[in-house]
Amino acid sequence: MVKPSYPCLWFNGQALEAAVFYCSIFEKARIVSSNPMVVIFELNGVRYMGLNGGPQFAFNESVSFVVECDTQAEIDHYWYRLSEAGQEGMCGWLKDKYGVSWQIVPSILATLVADPNKSAKVFATFSQTRKFQIDQLTAL
Repeated sequence: MVKPSYPCLWFNGQALEAAVFYCSIFEKARIVSSNPMVVIFELNGVRYMGLNGGPQFAFNESVSFVVECDTQAEIDHYWYRLSEAGQEGMCGWLKDKYGVSWQIVPSILATLVADPNKSAKVFATFSQTRKFQIDQLTAL
């Protein structure tokens, strides 16, 4: 049986701390296993490995994790919790306090940008904002 692949996140000694932080934010989350070097955790059914690899590598925007949200309340929850002590970016992007990049996006976004009558307006609107506002996009 082929097992699914999952990402490994390289931390500088904060893997367990980060896993606990992420598990406090996502409703369906758990730490599967932990030892001083590696922590395995799941967020909404997706498995991650946190590795205490040291200071050699840092996170950057070339890799990000997308959180699709059905409601504005979900967007607000993930946006505010994940950006605590982190950095807000444009177009739904943020960096958390560990430097991991996330995209907090409405699940309806793909439908809106696929509509040839709305696509340009949707892009123009969200390219000027940090956190997505579903009502603003659906009103276009």
